[in-house]
Amino acid sequence: MMASFGNTEEQIAQILAIDPKTLRAHYRFELDVGHVKATNAVAMNLFRQATKDDPKAVTAAQFWLRCRAGWSEYAPAPAPARTKELGKKEQAALAAETAAVDTSWDDLIRH
Repeated sequence: MMASFGNTEEQIAQILAIDPKTLRAHYRFELDVGHVKATNAVAMNLFRQATKDDPKAVTAAQFWLRCRAGWSEYAPAPAPARTKELGKKEQAALAAETAAVDTSWDDLIRH
């Protein structure tokens, strides 16, 4: 339990009045998974908060989506400017991609 709260192995050994090597020898599994169990408990609580039908849930949901789903309130970075002229094939491909934009054919092509 102490490992799940973020205590170091040295701190835990000191609290239990044993040598850190003894602690590691007898409690290796607990030391290895303590922080994982704590993270899981916090994530479960955050998920419960984020999925409630409550105005306070918005903050929890936003935090969850930023951390777990990669959401961001910032617009993506603009594409870098081209440093060279397009060749004939590249110009033709670009023209073909944008030819129907803002025309009556646009809806037919995109759907």
